[in-house]
Amino acid sequence: MDFDIDRLQAYGIDIKKGIEFTGGRENYISALQRFYKSSEKNTAKIHDLLEDKDLENLEIIVHALKSNSKMIGAAELSAGFEALEMASKEKDINGVLANIGQTLTNYKKVLELLEPLNVEETLKAPGEISGDEARAVADNLLEALDNFDDEAAAEYAKILSGYPFRITQKVRLEQAAECINEFMYDEAAEIIKDIYPTIE
Repeated sequence: MDFDIDRLQAYGIDIKKGIEFTGGRENYISALQRFYKSSEKNTAKIHDLLEDKDLENLEIIVHALKSNSKMIGAAELSAGFEALEMASKEKDINGVLANIGQTLTNYKKVLELLEPLNVEETLKAPGEISGDEARAVADNLLEALDNFDDEAAAEYAKILSGYPFRITQKVRLEQAAECINEFMYDEAAEIIKDIYPTIE
């Protein structure tokens, strides 16, 4: 599918940073599509949590949106979600209400730019793996670590890097790979267990 990502630059989205964060142009387009496809669920969840005044869970979802917005190069949107995250963390409902309107408006504008990516088929970059595949690989990786099999563990870590993790989890996976190289199996396993729940 053809999608002109260059046009996003005119709307304040830093595509160069997005490509750097995601590891390539095809990875970036795949990340943009996932960002778009998860938006309906995320928006509904935000409204439900606001209605329930559930700031604890609101903090979790806006934190993820902050990271994902940063990953695609949408710095202004990321800053808006960060303000919501801080207000939620401090249980400041007034701070949340003061920022939520503009942030969701900006979110909608970015989504309108990405609307052409709303196609049935999910785009995948070369080497990218699905959530189901990533969970299976992570299970094999943990088993390899439990068996002190550094070669297999290193190979599974490499395959797992094909899953489109958010920036924080990508860094953690790199740390796990370094631990494997240093034969620090328990430390590597703890990191994998830590990022496992972020696989969707």
